[in-house]
Amino acid sequence: MTENLSGKTNYGNWVSKRLIYVPAVMIVICLALLFVSWYFLIGVVIFAVHLAYFAYAYHKFSPGGDIQTRILDLVLERTDWNGKGRAIDIGCGNGALGIKVAKMYQNARVTGIDYWGANWDYAKEICMKNAEVEGVVDRMEFQKASASSLPFADEYFDLAVSNFVFHEVNDAKDKRDVIKEALRVVRKGGKFVFQDLFLVKNIYGDPDDLIKTIRSWGVENIEFINTSKESFIPKALKLPFMIGSIGIICGTK
Repeated sequence: MTENLSGKTNYGNWVSKRLIYVPAVMIVICLALLFVSWYFLIGVVIFAVHLAYFAYAYHKFSPGGDIQTRILDLVLERTDWNGKGRAIDIGCGNGALGIKVAKMYQNARVTGIDYWGANWDYAKEICMKNAEVEGVVDRMEFQKASASSLPFADEYFDLAVSNFVFHEVNDAKDKRDVIKEALRVVRKGGKFVFQDLFLVKNIYGDPDDLIKTIRSWGVENIEFINTSKESFIPKALKLPFMIGSIGIICGTK
């Protein structure tokens, strides 16, 4: 598990290192098998392309590449909140978005929830350390929970945000149920901003139909924004399996 012991923030990288390590290992294996058959050279080429692409993506999503920060800012820009009350960051990872909310709204209390599974280098301890480094730890709390079943009463929060999380919730077959659960904990008149792969039809259906479904839950003020078209996103990262299908659903409950 990654730890933050340096006094600096550690918000992790949205590209898993396994996507780099696995093709690297496969390249070595294929090279070792070349004496058996030259067909393994095809494997070398395929895995080399895979390695090069995800190494590039990892770099762009690192602090130096700054893509992660700018994508999170797309959520912040649309919060349209007075900053009074309670906010929740659903699927907080290492706390990046929730901490941004706490820094932006200095009178708010912010809760971050995450399942912190083994597939990612995220942890509650890192969240707390990041919040401490950023000077907002006294207004934040973090707890383990699934986005499919939030441990909060109806209408408990004044603002709910989430970024690139809902499609990853494994214990929800229909990801629209995750949206519904997120909205359940937002008070009437409260704000919400969710960014995810909302353009992937086999997950969420047509965006217009998704908006109609959400309106049928009693949410009238809602809009969809196609953020995948943002000019700062490199073309290589606009592929469907990366961030070429992201969009924002936001509004007032």
